[in-house]
Amino acid sequence: MGKINGCLKCLFIFFNVLFAIVGCVLMYLAVKATAISISITSFGGPGLGWLWVIAIGVLGISCLGIFAAASEKILILKLFAGFMGLGMLIMLIFGIVVAVIRNKVAEGFKAASSEYIKPIMEAQETQAMLEELQRSAYCCGVVSAEDWGTNIPDSCECSSYGISTGCKSLPQGHTGPKRIYSRSCGDTIFSLVDIVFKVCLGILFGFAVTALLGLLITLLMIHQVNRHDGAGGPSIAMKGY
Repeated sequence: MGKINGCLKCLFIFFNVLFAIVGCVLMYLAVKATAISISITSFGGPGLGWLWVIAIGVLGISCLGIFAAASEKILILKLFAGFMGLGMLIMLIFGIVVAVIRNKVAEGFKAASSEYIKPIMEAQETQAMLEELQRSAYCCGVVSAEDWGTNIPDSCECSSYGISTGCKSLPQGHTGPKRIYSRSCGDTIFSLVDIVFKVCLGILFGFAVTALLGLLITLLMIHQVNRHDGAGGPSIAMKGY
C-alpha cells in the first residue's frame, strides 16, 4: 500500500502529464519560430528566449511533479512544492507588471497626439489595417481625421445620418468625402489591444491559481507521507529471557 492516497496521486500525475504535454507543444513552437525570431531580432524585435525558458520550465517542473508523486519521496515532494510556490509568485509579479503596462498604454492612447501617430501612419500595412477598421467601426483616424494629412480616404465617408457615431463635414483644406465620421478609432484600437492584455492577465493569474492548487496538493501529500512514516516506524524487538 502506498503512502499517498491513490486517487489523489492519480489526479496529481494526470494534471502534471497535461502540463508536460503543454511544455512539449511550447518547445515545438519555439523550434519552429527560431528562424523567424532570427529575422525579427535583426530588425530590433524581441527574441524568443523567454519562450524557451517557459517551455523548459513547464516541462521540467511537470516531470518533477510526476516523479515526486510516483516515488513518494519527501525530499522530491518538498522540492516540487518549492517550485510551485516560486512559480506562483513569479506569475503574480508578471500579472501585476502586465496590469501596470496596460494602464500606461491606456494613458498613452488618451494622451496621444497627431505628431506621435504620424510615424505610425507612414507604413502602408498600418494604413491598410486602419482603413479596414474605419469601415467596420465607423470611425476615422487614430486620434482624429487629420492623422491622414490633407487626403482623407473614402473609408472615412459617413454616408448615413442615422449612424450613432455621428458625422461631420470635411475639414477645410482637405480632400476626400464631403462628410466623414466624427469619432476617432483610438478607443476601438485600444479595446482590441485591451483584449490581448486581458488574455495575458487571465493566463498569468490562471497559472498562479494552478500553482497554488499544486502547492496545496503537494503539501497534503507531504503530510500523508510524514504520517505514514511516523506511524510505520521500525518497532523495537523485545529480547527473550
